[in-house]
Formats: sequence, structure tokens, C-alpha cells
Amino acid sequence: MLKKFLNDETGQGMTEYILIVVLVAVAAIVVVKVFGEQIKSLFQKSTDKIKTETEDAFN
Repeated sequence: MLKKFLNDETGQGMTEYILIVVLVAVAAIVVVKVFGEQIKSLFQKSTDKIKTETEDAFN
């Protein structure tokens, strides 16, 4: 009975997918924590540039 239980792999595929999803989520969190301020600054500069360019065009 114990040997049959140890050789049962019916839930293995789902467990592997869950581990991959968890690893991707952790990697995304780390990237946001490390590069978050730089990305925020880049978007802010882009927004400011678009705003000044469009103000000059319509005034």
C-alpha cells in the first residue's frame, strides 16, 4: 500500500504549474521592488514631455 501511494503521481502536474506561477509572481515582485522608482520616473518624464509638447501645439 505504501509503495502504491509513493508511486501515485496524479497531482504532480498541477503542483509543477503552481510552483511555476509562484516563481513568476515572486520574480515580478522583485523586479517591481528593484526597478519601481526608475520605472515611475521614466513614465513621469514621458508624461511631462507629452504634456509640454501638446500645450505648445495647441496654444
